[in-house]
Amino acid sequence: MSRRFADLGALARRAALLLPLAAALPAHAGAQQPQQSPSLYDRLGGAYPIAVVVDAFIERLLANNVLNANPAINAARARVPTPGLKFQVTSLVCQVTGGPCRYAGRDMRSAHAHLNITEREWQAMLTDFRATLNQFNVPQREQDELVQIVESTKADIVVGAR
Repeated sequence: MSRRFADLGALARRAALLLPLAAALPAHAGAQQPQQSPSLYDRLGGAYPIAVVVDAFIERLLANNVLNANPAINAARARVPTPGLKFQVTSLVCQVTGGPCRYAGRDMRSAHAHLNITEREWQAMLTDFRATLNQFNVPQREQDELVQIVESTKADIVVGAR
């Protein structure tokens, strides 16, 4: 992994330090730009840091014994190339955090219905997600927002959560 993206938290903090400077510079003389708070996408550092974290997260999921015990998940892994999955998840995270990417995959319900994901498997995924965010020193505020986004999909993914 490139050292440039090794510390997502540092990238986000560095970008946050530059944003006030950029906001203070007018687009042209005499014009005032309205101040906007940066999107979660921007606070995460953009597409490249998101892709690095997604890559590490998917690798954790592939090694997760709780998920590996589900035959439907194993069958899906055999059908879906890992690089394609990483691309789709990166596009989705980019889009839902306010970035310019456009997710072109299936909705969460139809993408996961055949996997019979249980509450235990959902919790195992969340544990891996949080561990990955911690690995990259993602600040707590951004972690909380990301977990909230993930939790909003639970009813469409977990059997019996609907």
